[in-house]
Amino acid sequence: MTLSAGTRLGSYEIVAPLGAGGMGEVYRAHDPALGRDVAIKVLPAAASADPDRLRRFEQEARSAGLLNHPNILSIYGFGEHDGAPYVVSELLEGSTLRDRMAGTALSPRRAIDYGLQVAQGLAAAHEKGIVHRDLKPENLFVTDDGRVKILDFGLAKLTQPEGPSAGATAAPTVTGRTEPGVVLGTAGYMSPEQVRGLPADNRSDIFSFGAVLYEMLTGRRAFRGDSAIEAMSAILKEDPPELSETNKNLPPALERIVRHCLEKSPQLRIQSARDLAYDLEALSGVSGTTVAPRVAARGSRRALTVALTAAAALALVALGLLIGRRLLSAGGPSAAE
Repeated sequence: MTLSAGTRLGSYEIVAPLGAGGMGEVYRAHDPALGRDVAIKVLPAAASADPDRLRRFEQEARSAGLLNHPNILSIYGFGEHDGAPYVVSELLEGSTLRDRMAGTALSPRRAIDYGLQVAQGLAAAHEKGIVHRDLKPENLFVTDDGRVKILDFGLAKLTQPEGPSAGATAAPTVTGRTEPGVVLGTAGYMSPEQVRGLPADNRSDIFSFGAVLYEMLTGRRAFRGDSAIEAMSAILKEDPPELSETNKNLPPALERIVRHCLEKSPQLRIQSARDLAYDLEALSGVSGTTVAPRVAARGSRRALTVALTAAAALALVALGLLIGRRLLSAGGPSAAE
């Protein structure tokens, strides 16, 4: 389904096409109620007849709609037009990380900055029980002002309901459960467990993140092959070349982070995106290592103030005792007289 300018989808008016992908066509649209432009992704009517594709499309809307984070694409709502479902999201200006890299490495500082933002977005998703399962440069968007947004939760899996009382009637119950042996993801960025068709959890996203960070730092894919099968075989059996072979000026701590993300065994990887963000933050020089000393300094100043106040109080008490003793001494003979 191709929509022309002026077509109305609910309260939204189509302005112009923006592009098309495997999960649908994307349009720029206007929201007259709020006076803003938005992006609308429409699943083609022919494709919406595919139950699996329709499920994934609806799941993208539901899972992303649960999230409210500056590093995740904001979803405003979804609906249906002439039998074709659509999702309404914020409109982004910029380019994908794939286009931003253009086959070359980013500076370590920029790679750390982008990586930190992605890790923070993943942490927010994971804490809602949502695993992305298809993290790659094409699904990371860099806005013109340098903010990174995670896109396309079409393969996302809700691993747990939100809230202690969520049960069979809870809203986010579209779990997108992977049947044993079913491979979901993009060759070259999948975790070993995804390649094997095993269940994916938060640590699978950590592996994919490591592959993306490696590529940002080297300009080369961590796992390559002339076919998807060869790339998946490399994920299972090979380790990517050392980062230092490409850039000898990279901080050793950064290489350790990448290696830790790319461990074949989930148990040996960094266990949470929150920990990953903390490690990258310490390298970025933005917070981590710089904030802590300031906090400590504030604590030291408070302790010094308390100590000085106590010392002054003790000095006043001592002075009062001394004056009192002298007055008593001076009045002693008069009393005798």
